[in-house]
Amino acid sequence: MEFEIQKNGNHTLIKVNSDRLDTNNAPDLKSKLVVVNNEGEKNIILDLSSCNYCDSSGLRAVLVANRLCEDSIGTFVLCGLQPDVENLVNISMLNTVLLITGTADEAKDLLKKKENL
Repeated sequence: MEFEIQKNGNHTLIKVNSDRLDTNNAPDLKSKLVVVNNEGEKNIILDLSSCNYCDSSGLRAVLVANRLCEDSIGTFVLCGLQPDVENLVNISMLNTVLLITGTADEAKDLLKKKENL
């Protein structure tokens, strides 16, 4: 399975179980994100720790996730960026608009803190 989806109390964690997020699987990820959001989830954590490569269609899927959460007055957190993917995110300046953590656990902690504000 290319994507692992875990619904937790205050969020849904989506882990990409592929070393690439590109034109071959980004459309499927976008579809899953829309379904999760339509089911009422407003907080999504996207874990890319297994991903060593991402292209522009992968970045578009990340931006779709961010927009869906923003439109739902929720929070999107991107985590587990590998060096090449992190470099792409930084070059495209997405690090200035996205919440990014090192691990899924850090992302969960961030969501808990936001909830308690």
